[in-house]
Formats: sequence, C-alpha cells, structure tokens
Amino acid sequence: MMRFNYFDVAHAVLVHDGIIKQSGGALGIIHLRLLDSVLDHVKNDEYYPELEHKLTHILFSINKNHCFQDGNKRASIALSAYFLEINKCTFKINRFISEMENIAVDVADNRIDKELLFEIVYSIIYEEDYSEELKLKIISAKTSLHNE
Repeated sequence: MMRFNYFDVAHAVLVHDGIIKQSGGALGIIHLRLLDSVLDHVKNDEYYPELEHKLTHILFSINKNHCFQDGNKRASIALSAYFLEINKCTFKINRFISEMENIAVDVADNRIDKELLFEIVYSIIYEEDYSEELKLKIISAKTSLHNE
C-alpha cells in the first residue's frame, strides 16, 4: 500500500488566505474544527485506501462543508492539487485544475455528487480522457431537471 503525504489545517488556511488575497473575497474561517476533521479523516486508509479516494474526499468535503467564509471551491481545488503535488502526481495537476474549475461549481450546486466526483477524479488520474459513458454522466448531471 502506498504511503501518503498530508498537509495540516495551518497549511490549508495559509493556501486559502493566499487565494483570497490574490483573487478577491472575504477572509475568515467559519468551521476550523470541521476542516481539521476532514484533513484528519482522510488519513484513514480503511475509508480512503487509494489516492483517488483521498483526493475525492478532500475536494468534496472542503467544497461542500463551507469551512471558510469565502473561496471554498477555489480552496478545494488548490488544496486537492497540492495533495497531488506532495504525493508525486505533479504530471496530473494541470489537467486536474482545468477540469475541476467547472466541476467544483457543479459539486457546490449539488449537480455532481460524491460518487460521480469519484469517477471523474479516477478518470483524471488514470485515463487520458473521460470515457464516453462518463462524459454522458457529466452532461446528464449538469443538465438534469431534478437538480435545479
């Protein structure tokens, strides 16, 4: 089993604050303990055994939990990309960031659930492009009437 590298809450806050200062928004933390819980829980290999599980959990939880006053989507992408970097997957970062710029909005808006996000993350890590089936799932999720 692969040994993973992790970051702590202090680093997460530092990255978040840097994003806000660079691109605008409100500084501030709403739920520091919740953020700490996310970053601690992702270390549990029984729940999150592989890179794609851990990455999905980080992105989804930081995006949805609104630990920060503002910039949760941006922070979820940046911190997930950092997780890829510290776990020697730098060759996937550009595609990950590019794809997640739109996906993170759909996660926040409840159009993409954690299960579909996992499929997307898995594809980004291990495949050159999304399969036709996954593309159809994403399109369906983005356009589904029941999600509005």
